Amino acid sequence: MPRHPAPDLIAFAHALLEHAGLDPDKAATVAAILVEADLLGHTTHGLALLAPYLAEIAKGAMAKTGEPRVLADLPAAVTWDGQRLPGPWLTVRALTLAMARARIHGTCTVVIRRSHHIACLAAYLQRVTDEGLMVLLSCSDPTVQSVAPCGGRVAAYTPNPIAAAWPTAGDPVMLDVSMSITTNALTNRLTRERKKFPGPWALDAAGHPTDDPAVLSAHPPGTLLPTGGLDHGHKGYAFALLVETLTSALAGHGRALPPEGWGASVFLQVLSPALFGGGESFHRETTHLAAVCRATPPRPGVERVRLPGEAGLHRRAEQLTHGVDLHPSILPALAPWAEKYGLSLPDR
Repeated sequence: MPRHPAPDLIAFAHALLEHAGLDPDKAATVAAILVEADLLGHTTHGLALLAPYLAEIAKGAMAKTGEPRVLADLPAAVTWDGQRLPGPWLTVRALTLAMARARIHGTCTVVIRRSHHIACLAAYLQRVTDEGLMVLLSCSDPTVQSVAPCGGRVAAYTPNPIAAAWPTAGDPVMLDVSMSITTNALTNRLTRERKKFPGPWALDAAGHPTDDPAVLSAHPPGTLLPTGGLDHGHKGYAFALLVETLTSALAGHGRALPPEGWGASVFLQVLSPALFGGGESFHRETTHLAAVCRATPPRPGVERVRLPGEAGLHRRAEQLTHGVDLHPSILPALAPWAEKYGLSLPDR
């Protein structure tokens, strides 16, 4: 497949979103975050989300303009009502605030209720580590249930990803891990493509393990397994409950209230190492452990030990140079929107 320069994709996404009615600054932020996800290789959570986002805007489910409503504002603890504004824009705004305050207070936490979907968590991380700061980021969707608690067979919550990143003397360490064995987006893609999971990642409605992603859209529906699967799913289950508490419970708006549509409750925290044990000591420790891990002899069949996020950062650098390798389903899904707004698709 032909590749596309990242700036061209950002400009195309920006134009679509602005034609759909988003404020220019919101359109710019959403476009940049979606393309950043594709640069890192998260192809289900990059421009693959643009067509669904445009549909949400068209039906009034994503707010086009406005500001978050401030519910609480202490020096290091902030709560917003996102008022269903674009999730990537809200998250970048919150990170900008948290970074500024963390430099003064050592840390700042922002929780957001009633955000729209926030896309790929990994796409936000490097903007924080580039400033010498550490970040924790998580989200849940109070409207959706697709993951069963360990031992159950009916979905109770969402994949509930946890992301974090911190600087070293070299590249940052970056992680973005769902608390389900896979994501809803990949499940939906595999279902459309009539493909299977690599293993028994789901349960059918009767509670039997299966590699068929289509069970989640069956009637009655099946469910995804927690991270850890059949053997150690209690671990993913426990962390999923933690995410629900950090996001919806702290923000004061979640599953106990009537659903409002596709969206997110968001938790983010920025920490300044300089105001804890000191920036120099922090880098000494993170760099040392990174080096120890990389130097560990690999087991048979493994080329070398890598750090979390290393492959994504390598892929990002390569795609910035040679163009973004879009999943083949993305541009066909955007073609009707480009036609609607009189725009041309990026050169193929």
